Amino acid sequence: MSFTRMLAVARKELLQILRDSRSLIIVVIMPVTLMFLFGYGVNLDLTGLPLYVLDQDGTQQSQDLLKHFQASRYFHIVRVVDSYSAVTHALDDGDAKMGIVIPWNFSRRLGSGANVRVQALVDATDDNTANVLIGYAQGVIQGYSSDVQLGWLERHGQSAVSGDVPIGVQTRTWYNEDLESSAFIIPGVLALVMSVIGAFLTSLTIARERERGSMEQLISTPVTAMEIMFGKLAPYFILGMFDVAVCAFIAIGWFHVPFRGSLVTLMACSALFMLVVLSLGFFISVIAKNQLAASQIALIITFLPAFLLSGFLFAIEQMPVALQWITHIFPARYYVSLLKRIFLKGTPASMMASDLLPLAGFTLALALVATRSFRKRLE
Repeated sequence: MSFTRMLAVARKELLQILRDSRSLIIVVIMPVTLMFLFGYGVNLDLTGLPLYVLDQDGTQQSQDLLKHFQASRYFHIVRVVDSYSAVTHALDDGDAKMGIVIPWNFSRRLGSGANVRVQALVDATDDNTANVLIGYAQGVIQGYSSDVQLGWLERHGQSAVSGDVPIGVQTRTWYNEDLESSAFIIPGVLALVMSVIGAFLTSLTIARERERGSMEQLISTPVTAMEIMFGKLAPYFILGMFDVAVCAFIAIGWFHVPFRGSLVTLMACSALFMLVVLSLGFFISVIAKNQLAASQIALIITFLPAFLLSGFLFAIEQMPVALQWITHIFPARYYVSLLKRIFLKGTPASMMASDLLPLAGFTLALALVATRSFRKRLE
C-alpha cells in the first residue's frame, strides 16, 4: 500500500468536505450546537416546583413544616389557600405541580407523640416528574420529622418515647456530589457527535462517488481498494477526534462537568469508538445505492441507538430485560459507559475491560467487514 496514493485520496476527500457546506455544518457547528442544546435544554434537575398549601391547623408546628418546604430548593410555595377546592383547581389549571394539605389535628397529634400524616396531591400527568416530586416531599417531611423527634427527646427523655430510637441515614454522594443532571448527560453527547461524524458522513463517501460518476475515475487509477478506504476515512477520523477535543473542552470548561480521568484514556477510547463508526459508515456506503439510502441507514443504525439505547439519557437498568439484551449489540452502549466512568469516576483503563473488550471486538469485526465488502470494480 502506497502512503503517497493514500494521502492523495485523503486530500481529495478533505477538499470535498470543505466544498460541501452541509458537511462543514455537521463537522464544525453541529458538535457545539449539540453540547449547548443538551447542556441547557435537557435538564433533569427539578427545582423551584410550584407548590400550593392548605394549612388546616394554622399552628406554630405546621408553620415550621412549611418553613422546611420553603428552605428546600426543590419547592416554591406559590400560595397558601384556605380551601381544598383551591388546591385541586390549581392542579387542574397547571398552576401547581403539588398540593400539601396539613390536617387540623397536626400539632395536637405531634404533641401527644402519635403518628400524623400530611397529604400530598401530585399532578401525575408526567409520571417521572411526579415520582421525583414525591421523593422530594418525603425527604422534606422526613427531615422535619427528625427535628421533631430530637426535640421530643430533649424535652421528655428517651424513656418517654414509645418504640426504639429512630435510625437515621447519613448520605454521601460520590462522583456527582451536587446531583446535577448535566454531569450525567453531557459526557454522552460525545457519543452522539461521533456517531454523526463517523457513521453519517462516511456513509456518503462511496455512494457520492457513484452518484457523481467519479467512481470510474478512481477505478481507472492505480490506487488500490485499501488505499481508497483508508484515504477516505482518514479525514473523518482526524475531524472526529478534533470534535471530541472541542466537546470535552466545552464540557469541562463551560459546563464544569467533573473530569477525574486521564485525557490519554479519553482520547484512546474515543479513537477506538471512532474506528467502529467509521468502519460501519464505510460499509453502509458500499452497500447503499445512493446517498439518501446511505444517510437513512446510518441514522437508524447509529444515531438513534446512541440516543435511545446507550444509557445516554435513559438508564439501561430500567429498560425491559429483552431490551437490555438488545443494547449489547450497539457499540455506543460501551462508549457511553466509558465516557461516564472516565469523566465522573476517573476509572483507569485497566479497570474498564468490561467495556473496552467488546468495543475492541466491534472494531475488529466491522473493520474486517468493511474491507471485505469494498472492491475496486464497477457493480
